[in-house]
Amino acid sequence: QVQLVESGGGLVQAGGSLRLSCAASGRTFSSYVMGWFRQAPGKEPEFAAAITWSGGSTYYADSVKGRFTISRDNAKNTVYLQMNSLKPEDTAVYYCAASTSSRLYRIGDYTYWGQGTQVTVSS
Repeated sequence: QVQLVESGGGLVQAGGSLRLSCAASGRTFSSYVMGWFRQAPGKEPEFAAAITWSGGSTYYADSVKGRFTISRDNAKNTVYLQMNSLKPEDTAVYYCAASTSSRLYRIGDYTYWGQGTQVTVSS
């Protein structure tokens, strides 16, 4: 019902910046929250940031707070993740996800997932 497509990943050096985009299509009206998760090799996906479609309230993991900024463009059905001051620890596949509920911190809170985009930060 909902398709999510991430873009904007790449290879950057420590201290650099990237902006990820997630374009949503389908029955997005049924989604209340858009989130970003990241998964490093051998690890489970972890919550990075989320934003509500309606009010634009933002939520961040402590590990990215102050460096990452999530935003959305409702007209474009697109959510962004601006990543600044990148660290090698940020290296992961970043996934965009949509939740049909107001819960947003756990993988199980999200119904739809994008294919992921690789972010690699070199030291």
